[in-house]
Amino acid sequence: MGRPVSRRQRTRAGERAVALAFAVSILAALGLAVVYSLGGQAQLEGGLLALALGGIGIGIGLWAKHFLPDDELTEDRGAVGSTEEEVAALGQSLQVGEGTLERRGLLIRLGIGALGALGLAALFPVRSLGPRPGRGLKQTPWARGVRVVVGDNQPVRPEDVGVGGLITVFPEDRRRAADAPALLVRTEPGEQQAEPGREDWTVDGIVAYSKLCTHLGCPVGLYQAQEKLLLCPCHQSTFDVTEGARPVFGPATRPLPQLPLGVDDDGYLVAQGDFSDPVGGGFWDRGR
Repeated sequence: MGRPVSRRQRTRAGERAVALAFAVSILAALGLAVVYSLGGQAQLEGGLLALALGGIGIGIGLWAKHFLPDDELTEDRGAVGSTEEEVAALGQSLQVGEGTLERRGLLIRLGIGALGALGLAALFPVRSLGPRPGRGLKQTPWARGVRVVVGDNQPVRPEDVGVGGLITVFPEDRRRAADAPALLVRTEPGEQQAEPGREDWTVDGIVAYSKLCTHLGCPVGLYQAQEKLLLCPCHQSTFDVTEGARPVFGPATRPLPQLPLGVDDDGYLVAQGDFSDPVGGGFWDRGR
């Protein structure tokens, strides 16, 4: 027969098992972070994640098994006061409990370390969401001095736009930019009701608006010259050209962004800056 195992030996063995489980979890979580930062490998990442989570689970389970009481006690209701024998028994139990887990601080630190390492590793997949959008959704190729051109990159003069006419234009050398198409519309003198601060944004009755509908970004391509209305064919959003492209019908709730116009020294139409607002449909931080 082998020598019986003492309580102290069982306690030490339990402590080592819990510490090993937490240590494996920490190493696996750190390994997961390293693998992911180096480009990732799905199978290896899955195995490391299983070790990290499994180590925490096994460590908690072993802690409960070795160091938490598992016996059920039933005590009859009686007097509130305690006898001297009961007080002495309680003191003895507390002393026994103090010696049950000698390395509690180390195990707690390892447990916290395992959770912290797993949390650190979980931060790395955030990189998969891609770079921050920055101001890419709020800026277009239009800028001060950029010439207004038509599809063949030919610049436009004011006289090229007749009264009641509609021309789709682009920034020079950036005709393929999806957020850049604009509409030139010419009205009779005095028909435009300029928004405050936009009194000098038109040239000889020519006003420019984004071609992208503010509902879902469909191209606004229809113009009712008599009513001075721009129409989006997708969902019939309608905008009043003479009132800052204010929506008067359909699901769109915001006016078409306006492009400030000017004329350069050669007599060609140019932008005085970017659109008044972000173009196209709305997004989460519009206006910030």
